[in-house]
Amino acid sequence: MQVELKRIYEQPAPSDGFRVLVDRLWPRGVSKERAEIDLWAKDAAPSTALRQSFHHGMAWDDFAAAYARELAEGTALTDLRRELASHDVVTLLYAAHDEERNHAMLLREALLAGSSA
Repeated sequence: MQVELKRIYEQPAPSDGFRVLVDRLWPRGVSKERAEIDLWAKDAAPSTALRQSFHHGMAWDDFAAAYARELAEGTALTDLRRELASHDVVTLLYAAHDEERNHAMLLREALLAGSSA
C-alpha cells in the first residue's frame, strides 16, 4: 500500500486514491463536497487533550512519543489498517499548517511500519 499525505485544503486529484481525513475536528472552511473524502478516521487522530497540549507548546518529540503511545494503546491504528488494506493508494488528509511536523506524518509512519507484518 502506498500512503501519501496532503493538506485537506489542496485540490483532490484522481491520483489520491482512497482519501482519509485523519483529524478529529472537521477542517475550517472546507465543505464536505469539496473535501471528497472516502473515510473520516477521527479515532486515529490524537486525543483532544494531546492536540491541545501540542498547540499550547508541547515539544514535538514529546508529542510524537505521546501520540505513538495513544496509537499503541488503542484500536484505532489496527482498525484503520484493516479499513485501508484493500486500497493500493491511500492519501491521509490533514488540516495542520506545518507540513513537516504533524500527526498525519506520524500516523503514516505507524501505518507503514505495520504493513509488512
